[in-house]
This record gives sequence, C-alpha cells and structure tokens, in this order.
Amino acid sequence: MISARDFKNGINIELNGELFTVIWFQHHKPGKGGAMVRTKLKSLATGRIMEKTFRPEDRFEQAFLERRKKQYLYKDGKNYYFMDMETFEQIPFTEKELGEGTQFLKENMEVEVLIYKGRIIGVEMPNSVKLKVTYTEPGKKGDTVTNVTKPAEVETGAKIQVPLFINTGDTIRVDTQTGKYIERV
Repeated sequence: MISARDFKNGINIELNGELFTVIWFQHHKPGKGGAMVRTKLKSLATGRIMEKTFRPEDRFEQAFLERRKKQYLYKDGKNYYFMDMETFEQIPFTEKELGEGTQFLKENMEVEVLIYKGRIIGVEMPNSVKLKVTYTEPGKKGDTVTNVTKPAEVETGAKIQVPLFINTGDTIRVDTQTGKYIERV
C-alpha cells in the first residue's frame, strides 16, 4: 500500500479497479483546512488523463508492472502479431489492446509490453520512429520559409502532415503519440 503523500511522477496505482500512472502531483497546504495532494492521472487502459485531489493519508494499492520486450512481426486481418524476445512465442494483439500508434508499427520493431498480475494490459510504443515517405506531392521552389504543410504517406500506410521541402523517398522522424512530423533524418 502507498499513501498519497508518497506519490512521485511515474508511479502506478490501482484506483477503483483501474490502473493509473501519476504524471503530475503537487502537495498543497491551504491557509485554512487540511493539506491535500493534487494529481493528474493517466489511465493505462484508455489513455485518458484526469485530475484528482486526495488527502495525504489516502492509501492505494501500488501496481508493479512487468515490462517485456516484444518484436512486431506482421498484421493478419484484425490482429497484430508480436514475438517474445526470450521464449520466441508469437502473441496476437487486437488494435484496441495496442492503443494509439498502431499506424506507425514497422516489421521487426521492438516495443515493450506491460504486464500486470500475469495479464497483458498494454503496449508501450517508442516515442518516435523513423519512417520513409512513400508518396507526397513535390514542393515548389521558394516554399521552404513558411510554416505550410502538405499531406504525405509513409511506409506503414499512415498519412501525416509534413513541411513542403519533404520529398518522396526522404526518411523522417514521427512522434508516435501525436502523429506529427518531428524532423528529416
């Protein structure tokens, strides 16, 4: 058990049967009344973020997550298949289980699978991936100064907005959380 006064960024707790990660916290002592702990919690199941206030003496079950490296192999219909790097077992995941970022999965990419009490609860994608642009309209000369973007398709089939100077065949870095262009590699 852990009390709210022991919260730190990145700690996992179980609240009302759901797993949350503390992404921000603040101990607050108003001039009148008792102390409180303000938090922002991210649901590991849905990814939604909520703000919640607790008393410092409130106690929670701390969730210890196991992380295992898996390698993405292929997609077959609705399932995405991953291989355990230690046992070489192939494990199917649905798009719902994987959450955001599935459009940026490349074959042989390594991800971390989160396991709680022997049950897989989610997949943690890398923060960014390098992808090759398979199609985009050619940019016009002189259009490199402005902040204008154009649509582009990358090797995984995802469509993102890129600056005008990006051409077909370029390799770019994409943020898997937001789906936005970061830089040309």
